[in-house]
Parts: sequence; C-alpha cells; structure tokens
Amino acid sequence: MMKRASVLLFLISYSVMSQQSTPKSAFLEKWSNSKEYLLEMVRVMPEDKFAYSPTKDKMDFKNQLLHICGNMAWLSTTYFSDEEFDRKKFTENAPDTKDEVIRFIEKSFDIVYDRVQNTSDPSLLTEVDFFAGPKSKLQILNLLQDHVTHHRGQLIVYLNLNKIKPPKYVGW
Repeated sequence: MMKRASVLLFLISYSVMSQQSTPKSAFLEKWSNSKEYLLEMVRVMPEDKFAYSPTKDKMDFKNQLLHICGNMAWLSTTYFSDEEFDRKKFTENAPDTKDEVIRFIEKSFDIVYDRVQNTSDPSLLTEVDFFAGPKSKLQILNLLQDHVTHHRGQLIVYLNLNKIKPPKYVGW
C-alpha cells in the first residue's frame, strides 16, 4: 500500500513538474524576473540622470530603456501576434517622465508576457523568417531575453558611473 501511494505521488508530482518546466513556462518565469530587475534599475536612477550617457555616441539612459521596449514591441508583435508592427506609431507614443517610462516598461513587458502566454508550446518550434535567417519562435524568445539582458548590462554601467549602486540581481 505504501509503495503504491509513493508511486502515485511520484506520478502526480512528475506530471505537475513537467507542466511547469516547458520552454514557454521557463521563459515566462524569467521574463517576469527580468521585468522586476529592470524596473528596480529605473527606480534607483534619478530622473535628472535619465539623459546621462557615458559618451556622445551612446544612447542615454532613457533611450536605452525605450530601445529595449521598442525591440520587445517589434519582436512580440511580429512573431507572437497577428498585428503588424508600426515603428512610427510606437515612437510617437514615447514617454517623457520617469513615471511614464516606468509604466511604459511595465506595459511593454506585460504585452510580451501575454502574447507568449497565448502561444501554444508546439508552435514555438515553428520556423519564421528573420533578417538573420530562419529562426524558430523559441529562438525569438531567447533573443527577446538576450536583448533585454544586453542593454540592462549597459544600464548597470550607467548606474555605476553615476555612483548609484545597482539593485541586487533578480535571477530565476
């Protein structure tokens, strides 16, 4: 009787765990943490430093954030929705104040989250046309996260150069 209960418990646990560890669910968990980590960085940077850039040829802090959101909008619209991405419309609605930027980032992350959440797991294997050659939608998910991470790393440097301690890393 004890052995059967153990086997049954194992099977139920395995079933629940396997449902929670799909590429999509792993992405969504990481995406939520990525959102919180980026927002913490934005919150610690004073608004009067949003125009800070370490050199003239680099985007300033605020434009790094808008660039991150623009990439999210482009990739999620193009590959995880039936809509067509309109860059002009996107840039016309750019926020100005720190509070507006925070809300813009939250909304951008949430839109990606919802679009990916509504994407079936099997469709992540679908190959799509991409400027760098054919990619799977799963590779587009990786690109979404990698792009945020790349620019977030630059923002950590901006914080450090302004003698602002970056927030503690929020990982998995």
